[in-house]
Amino acid sequence: MMPADTDTGTGPVTGIDSDTVTVTDPDTGHKTGEGARPLLPCPAMDNLLLRLPEILSQLIAFALAISVHESAHAWMADRHGDPTARMLGRITLNPIKHVDPIGTVLFPLMLAAVGAPVFGWAKPVPVVSRNLKNLRRGWAWVAVAGPASNLALAAAAVAVLLACKFTLPGFRPLLVSLLQTGAAGTSGIAAPLVYLLFSLALVNLVLAVFNMIPIPPADGSKLVMALLPGPLAFQYAQLERWGFVIFIALLWIGAFGWIFRPFVTGLVWILLT
Repeated sequence: MMPADTDTGTGPVTGIDSDTVTVTDPDTGHKTGEGARPLLPCPAMDNLLLRLPEILSQLIAFALAISVHESAHAWMADRHGDPTARMLGRITLNPIKHVDPIGTVLFPLMLAAVGAPVFGWAKPVPVVSRNLKNLRRGWAWVAVAGPASNLALAAAAVAVLLACKFTLPGFRPLLVSLLQTGAAGTSGIAAPLVYLLFSLALVNLVLAVFNMIPIPPADGSKLVMALLPGPLAFQYAQLERWGFVIFIALLWIGAFGWIFRPFVTGLVWILLT
């Protein structure tokens, strides 16, 4: 359960909820900032040019996230007997090797431009099932490797941010300022680094959660298929032809916001409390 009010170390109290940052005057009890900004690393600013630093930070974080994600798939497939992805050069942190024109370029740019969290997808890693030593176990490990690598990268970024929290004076008000006004609206030498680390943590967290949604062709569906009995797995796999339509429908009705909100709120709560 999230605390209603959390000491930011600046005198006033910053109340954290899933949507806004509010500041309460300890003498008058007056709250300011209610409904002002979502707790996301993509604040809505009038001038897109002013938001370029934060957009670039998010895109850098996203490029690293997908590179780690796809490399993990390729590495795990190779470990379980299929060298196809390795031979195609997919075990690399070079994002160009993993680019999908829509999922890696167009979609993230559109999300960044409208102030939404950046996420998307990369070119799928080819896995030849007959090469796997154990079909079910191999597919299960390959599917889990991508999201697990993103969670590990997110945890590493959070660990660095927590180190900054306890060693960097003014970290909490700096992070609140970044969440409210963005990288362009916050001064200080540490601001770009803190924003990049937060973007790295958030993008990797969102990407891991997104990929574990059990709708084909997401990684979560591959894990489900590896665990289901043969006939049920075959029937479940038929959903893949409708997978893109289902994802667009979920995006249209705002379902991803419901899915991601607890994770985003939890991340911010960990860093500000």
